[in-house]
Amino acid sequence: MDTPRLFFVGVRFAFVLTLVVIVLGVYVRLSDAGLGCPDWPGCYGRLLAPTQPEVVEQANLAFPERPVDVAKAWKEMVHRYAAGLLGLVVLALAILAWRTRHRPGQPVAGPILLLALIVFQSLLGMWTVTLQLKPVVVMAHLFGGFATLLLLWHLILVTRDLRRHPATPEPRWAAPQARTTRRPRRRWLPHVAALATLVLVAQIALGGWTSANYAALACPDLPQCQGQWWPQADFREAFVLWRGTDTDYEFGVLEAPARTAIHMAHRIGAVTTVALLGGLTVFLLWRGDRRTRVLAGVALVLLLAQAGLGISNVLYQVPLPVAVAHNAMAALLLLAMFTLWRELKRTESMAGASVPTPDLPPSGRESRMEVPAAGSAPPLHKQNRGWTR
Repeated sequence: MDTPRLFFVGVRFAFVLTLVVIVLGVYVRLSDAGLGCPDWPGCYGRLLAPTQPEVVEQANLAFPERPVDVAKAWKEMVHRYAAGLLGLVVLALAILAWRTRHRPGQPVAGPILLLALIVFQSLLGMWTVTLQLKPVVVMAHLFGGFATLLLLWHLILVTRDLRRHPATPEPRWAAPQARTTRRPRRRWLPHVAALATLVLVAQIALGGWTSANYAALACPDLPQCQGQWWPQADFREAFVLWRGTDTDYEFGVLEAPARTAIHMAHRIGAVTTVALLGGLTVFLLWRGDRRTRVLAGVALVLLLAQAGLGISNVLYQVPLPVAVAHNAMAALLLLAMFTLWRELKRTESMAGASVPTPDLPPSGRESRMEVPAAGSAPPLHKQNRGWTR
């Protein structure tokens, strides 16, 4: 396998593996297994989760405050193994990109940035355990996973475009086109799509904060919350990011009003996100070109599915499969909106540029017609025709 194709395949494998790692991380967190191994990077001082009775007894003596739960320990370690494999794959991609950096079109900055992001993600994973599920660290860890997935998706789009349309510089002697036309432009569409994507990112952050503070069940009813349209909520206490380093945050430390405030903020964000993204995608389905309509349709389907999963979380008291799917759908929706913004930006730049229109060859009659320059004498045959008269 040649080097470009190896990079092409490696990026796609890393993308799928990242999605698996994100889903595993969500499953570990929502099944209350985030502290299944109280140390890092091992589990009770071992490479594998303790299962044998004598090993479990030794682990309980070493960590009396956190007795061994074999099922939770294995969930956490499987997630760590997958994340470790992802780190090795990203390291290989960065090395491969650097070695082939002189090849035209080879992405270099993206793989290097991706490697740095993976290193930072490893630190966040360690701090998630050592700081005992501190909400701001948990949310940052979730954001890091989404950023890794988004950067890999960007590399997939870039390498796909390069394989379809290899970069070939235009010769210096290429003749300029004689006539140009311009396509109609909607300059505001990429900006609206960027704004919608940022609103989605903010909503994902609110969702991560809701999960990290165990506030998903603060409002068990719809459309009201606790039988009221605006229940008692403590927004000042709800969004305190740092509360020291000696607190065990498993199962949450906030009082009910603060959790209610977090849940209400997430609901308000959900309504805003659905309105903005839904309005944009419906408009593009109505007025966009063929490719834009396809991307807008995919984003709209994912948006409606995400809204349905969020409603199901409330109505059915956050069942684990629905909650995991809710997080995975958020990642897919983010990718869809990023792709839609990228397509709108590309279309707008093409519309802003002059579209060449080749000159048609003259017909036989036109080739015989001569247009005299200003101030020149008429053709000879016309002069003769005038004399005969």
